[in-house]
Amino acid sequence: MLELCAVRHHYDEVGGGRGQGRLVLDLDLFTVPRGALIGIVGHNGSGKSTLLRLLALLERPTEGEVRFEGRPVTPRDARTLRRRVTLVEQRPVLFRGTVRDNLGYGLRVRGTRGTEAQRIIETTAERLGVEGLLGRARHQLSDGEVQRVAVARALAIAPDVLLLDEPVSSADRAAAAALYRVLDEERRSRGLAICLASHQLEDAYRWADDIRAIAEGKLSPVTPENLFRVELPPGAAAGAGGAIKHARVGAIEITVATDREGPAILAVPPTDIFVSRQPLASSARNVFSGRVTRLAHARAGTVHVTADVGVELVAVVTEEAVRDLGLVPGSPVTLAFKASAVRVF
Repeated sequence: MLELCAVRHHYDEVGGGRGQGRLVLDLDLFTVPRGALIGIVGHNGSGKSTLLRLLALLERPTEGEVRFEGRPVTPRDARTLRRRVTLVEQRPVLFRGTVRDNLGYGLRVRGTRGTEAQRIIETTAERLGVEGLLGRARHQLSDGEVQRVAVARALAIAPDVLLLDEPVSSADRAAAAALYRVLDEERRSRGLAICLASHQLEDAYRWADDIRAIAEGKLSPVTPENLFRVELPPGAAAGAGGAIKHARVGAIEITVATDREGPAILAVPPTDIFVSRQPLASSARNVFSGRVTRLAHARAGTVHVTADVGVELVAVVTEEAVRDLGLVPGSPVTLAFKASAVRVF
C-alpha cells in the first residue's frame, strides 16, 4: 500500500544546499502492506521518527520516492493522501477545546456532523477508554491520557494507514495492552495498516507481526537488542570469513571475523546465541557467563532471555528450553556464539 523506494534523506546543515547535510535515512525499500502491523525498533537517533514522517507524507525525501498503492506520490497528491495516512507523534498536540472537540475535528473537516459524528466520537472514546474524559480540556489531562486521546482522534477518521511514534511511552501496562488490542481489532476488521515505532521491545514482539530494526538510518539485519558501536582494529590473523578481530564492548571483548576496520556496528542475532547453564565445549569463539536479568515471552512459544554478561545480551530460545534449563531471573547462564555469526555494518 505505502512504500519508500531508494530513499536517502538528509537534514541540511546551516548554509548548506539540499542534500548536503547529515544523512539520517538510507533505505532501498520499505513497504507497509494493507493490514500489516509493523513494529519499528531502534536506539534513539536511529531514524525511526524521520521514517514515520516520510511515510506520513509530512516530509519529502531528499532522494527517492514515496509510492501509495503503486503510484509515485507528488506534492499535490500528498495533500490529498494525508487524509488517508495519519501520524500520532510521541508528544501529540491537542487542539483547543475539549476532548470531544478533538475527536470531532477530523470528522467535521470530512463533512461528518450531527448524530453520526457523535456516534463515532462516543464509540471511539469508549473503545480507547477515554469516554470519561470527553468534557475535559488539554490542561486537565495526564501525558498518558493525551496519548490515548490522540490515538482516538486518529482512529475516529478511519485512516487507511496509522503511524504511531512511541504510542505508550506514558502509559501503564494495562493501558498499553488495551490500546494494542484496539489496534489489532481495527486492522483485522477493516484492513488498517499500522506502523509503530517503539523502544519497548517486549511490546513490539508481542503485538507486531513484522519487526524491523533501524540502525544509523538503515534497516538492520537483526533487532536492536544486540547492536554495539565499536572501533575495529586494522589487520589481524586471516580467517575463513575474514580477519579475526577483537572488539571491546563494555566489560567484554567480542571476537568477530571481518576485514572491516575503524568505526562499525556489530550485530549479534539473538537466534544465533546458544544458551546453557554453564560453559560447554564448542567451536564458538565468544563464550560469556553471567546471570539472567529478564525473561520475555513472545509469540509462537519463544522466550527472549536477557542476561548480564558484562554487557546486556539477548538470546531467543523456546519455552521448553527455558523449562529444561530452569532459567529464572537471577539464575546463572552462559551465552555462546561464533565469530562468524557476528554481522558487521
